[in-house]
Amino acid sequence: MQVHNAFVILGLAALLVWGTGASDQPVKIGIVDIDQAISSTAEGKAAREELARKQREAEAEIQPLVDRYKEAEEDLKQKRFVLSDDALFQKQLDMQEMRTQIEGKMKELESKLQLDSKRLEGPLNRKLGEVIEATGKDGGFTMILQRGAPGLLYTREALDVTDLIIEKYNQKS
Repeated sequence: MQVHNAFVILGLAALLVWGTGASDQPVKIGIVDIDQAISSTAEGKAAREELARKQREAEAEIQPLVDRYKEAEEDLKQKRFVLSDDALFQKQLDMQEMRTQIEGKMKELESKLQLDSKRLEGPLNRKLGEVIEATGKDGGFTMILQRGAPGLLYTREALDVTDLIIEKYNQKS
């Protein structure tokens, strides 16, 4: 799949170079690191801090269940040979039920965190996209690619426009 993406990117770049070769303007390519840009803005820092806080709260919410499970597991290890078969089976069922509760709670909390992430970072991504587009148009860029995008294997640091994007984003805010 990555090889396919690399060929697609290379094909697009070749078409772009060929298509813009007939014009008088040189090809100008920029690279932007979206995560760095978001982390470097005041709104992005606030969003990431809130997400970190929510993650800590989720961990604190699930920790008592995990502790209770570990205690039950230790208790079972200690009493394994003195319990009757029925009591041992019942304890194993209780532990399985606790494990299912923990897994369910973890999935629920993970879903909440994903929704919170989209809610907090979605507007930032849209706003950042607008800034990138405006910077591309104003700066005469042929294209601005995202660092870490599939098919993007190497870029020179001179092509990185992340700091410019951050500066324009902060001016817009």
